[in-house]
Amino acid sequence: MSPAASSATRPSTLPPVRGRLTAGAPLAPLVWFKSGGAAEWLFEPADVDDLSDFLAAIDPAVPVMGLGLGSNLIVRDGGVPGVVVRLGKPFARVEQLDATTLRCGGGASGILVSSTARDAGIGGVEFLRSIPGTVGGFVRMNGGAYGREVKDVLVEAEVVLRSGERRVLSLAELGYTYRHSALPEGAIVVAATFRGHAEAPAVVQAEMDRIAAEREASQPLRSRTGGSTFKNPQGHKAWQLVDAAGCRGLTRGDAQVSEKHCNFLLNLGTASSADIEGLGEEVRERVKANSGVTLEWEIQRVGVNP
Repeated sequence: MSPAASSATRPSTLPPVRGRLTAGAPLAPLVWFKSGGAAEWLFEPADVDDLSDFLAAIDPAVPVMGLGLGSNLIVRDGGVPGVVVRLGKPFARVEQLDATTLRCGGGASGILVSSTARDAGIGGVEFLRSIPGTVGGFVRMNGGAYGREVKDVLVEAEVVLRSGERRVLSLAELGYTYRHSALPEGAIVVAATFRGHAEAPAVVQAEMDRIAAEREASQPLRSRTGGSTFKNPQGHKAWQLVDAAGCRGLTRGDAQVSEKHCNFLLNLGTASSADIEGLGEEVRERVKANSGVTLEWEIQRVGVNP
């Protein structure tokens, strides 16, 4: 089968598209852990209309999942049924709306957003520099770091619902809590509007440099990892609980709890997603036994086990 599905190979349940629709697309190359199975279908829409028309036309029973940079994701080894939507260059634009406001495509990276803000003299969104993902992902997860969260800067988000309907959701409608939103199942964030405050570009750059240096010193950024594995429980730091339970450096196959920052899991080479997720579950069990605290996954785990 060719990489892009032709009309001869596409089931009748999937409509024609202007973007790229790939059957059996391997997802491991697209996620930071470099593990896991394939998407039944991978759809990279040409624009918002292409995405909306596609979702409106396919069977409502077909599951749909958005994929950004795959930086906070375990794709299970059996792959992901249904359609995985990946927003490419058409969704990676960032534009300035006024002196303190940016409209950012759902496929734009945190680095692009913060750099554009710097050039525009907008402060307050520097923390996005440290979130390894795209606007769509951290709007969905209320991503945050260094004392700030998306809910502190978000004005509204533009989404395409699973039905294909396009909606603009206000901050209140997203129902943000810690690392969670009320975004409907199957909805894809195609853009978001962020508001900061007026600030000298040099001051913004200095804060971005500080954040980058702190991340480099404390996190295993040059490894196959998935970012922060567990949410910080109320009154605790997840990494301290993991460390206290004796899990620093713990391994399962080629999966390891990072010795540099033990709220990170690593793929040392050929770890399967089952190894990585299983190691995470072992850490949760050991932390529960040691401290009585039940850690919650922050990393998203999707797909099916073989």
